[in-house]
Amino acid sequence: MKYNKHGQIWVETVLYTLIGLALIGVVLAIVTPKINDARDRISVEQTIDSLNVLDERINDVLDRGVGNIRIVPSFSIKRGELFVDSSSDEISFVISNLRKPYSEVGVPINIGRVEVVSEEGQKDNKVTLKIKYEGDTDLIYGGQAEELKKFTPSSTPYRFSIQNLGERNDRGVFVVDIQETSRRS
Repeated sequence: MKYNKHGQIWVETVLYTLIGLALIGVVLAIVTPKINDARDRISVEQTIDSLNVLDERINDVLDRGVGNIRIVPSFSIKRGELFVDSSSDEISFVISNLRKPYSEVGVPINIGRVEVVSEEGQKDNKVTLKIKYEGDTDLIYGGQAEELKKFTPSSTPYRFSIQNLGERNDRGVFVVDIQETSRRS
């Protein structure tokens, strides 16, 4: 009789442990996708904020006059790719591998000066964030006018120097030169 009660206690212990582990598994299965969706959304929102800071520095350089230089001391890219497109005078940031679209697919929305466009793929989604400089601003990178410069994720933040080089011609188009000044080994 004594042995049966002792065996019953072990069976109950194992059974309760299995039930507890099953409940933890169910909770993780429900909560993990929501955490990942929130992580995607936060990543896009932080990138929008970073692009708005970059845009502020470019506008400061334009407002302060020829020869003015501003530094963006810390531009982190943990996910996605940053493009400086001199030919179309725009700065864009593309974040891929999103679980859900950030906004309505294919419909551009503006958050500050940043235009946000979500795209839906077969397996994952991506969002493109753009700032366009049309009319009176000509963006160049590193002194090169017709170049597309790409920046990839890095564990250390990028540092950019932005300089107003003045008017290019009589049209009143101001040239803004963006350069990476990070020290990388």
